[in-house]
Amino acid sequence: MTAIETDEIQRVTVLGCGTLGASWAALFLAHGLDVAAYDPAPGFAARTAAAVEAARAQLAELGLRGAGTLRFHAKLEDALAGADFVQENAPESEAVKRALLAEADRLLPPAILIASSTSAMLRSAIVADCARPERVLVAHPFHPPHLVPLVEIVADGPAVAARACAFYARLGRRPVVLNREMPGHIANRLASALYREAVNLVAEGVASVADIDAALCNGPGLRWAAMGPHMTYHLGGGAGGIRHYLDHLGPSQVRRWASLGNPDLTEDVKDRIVAGIAAEADGRSVEALAARRDAALIAILGARIEVAGEAPNRS
Repeated sequence: MTAIETDEIQRVTVLGCGTLGASWAALFLAHGLDVAAYDPAPGFAARTAAAVEAARAQLAELGLRGAGTLRFHAKLEDALAGADFVQENAPESEAVKRALLAEADRLLPPAILIASSTSAMLRSAIVADCARPERVLVAHPFHPPHLVPLVEIVADGPAVAARACAFYARLGRRPVVLNREMPGHIANRLASALYREAVNLVAEGVASVADIDAALCNGPGLRWAAMGPHMTYHLGGGAGGIRHYLDHLGPSQVRRWASLGNPDLTEDVKDRIVAGIAAEADGRSVEALAARRDAALIAILGARIEVAGEAPNRS
């Protein structure tokens, strides 16, 4: 069977419908794709429907109002019937993912791609039981995927990666491709390195949790919403660009690298972080903070679209 072209994909099966799966489903629906949803958890349909509707309301603020249909299935084989693409979002358990991916691989025609949303697992491990592992890829989003454009692709080869990238680009996502697999992919490794030092600053008593967060959000975080660290330092090198920066300011980077901490998450450090978060949250619930985050993401995305002079992708 020949590969399905990107513009031929009309029905996506979402396997696993927690917060991640519901977010993916909302994105697919908002771009006019039909979604078949499956999750073995009792009562998943009602929870998923509510989460999808909330996410679709946010996407409507960005001009995405596609009218795809959402159907729920109690059996895996029913959910996979007629699928043009599969997005798997099972719990981060290697045994669970290996079994689910192997069963989906068995049930689907060979041309259908199966994408796993795994945040840290290696592709080579989770495809180990698949008869056709070459059509199974990692497509890791940043939460919530209906708002955050990043999708990290780890595939068997360039042809599969290109097909996946074309599909996610059609949905207004920004796919990036790993040349080889790596635990945590790209973004989570960068985030982990940053968070290690954020914890170290708490452990060393350098600043409060709230001020550490504020330093990032009101400083480099603003620039990183526009460009990454390499390009940021390229501009920091002035007319000489990144070469000038590395030659003249690179040694100061090396000195800072040497001073970075490697903290232990002791009970004392954890207690200090928890207390600091409580102070920073100032009585606001997790739900209220998530709503504030999502509103900020929508505003940032709207600003990026306006600056770029583009309309949101409305496939």
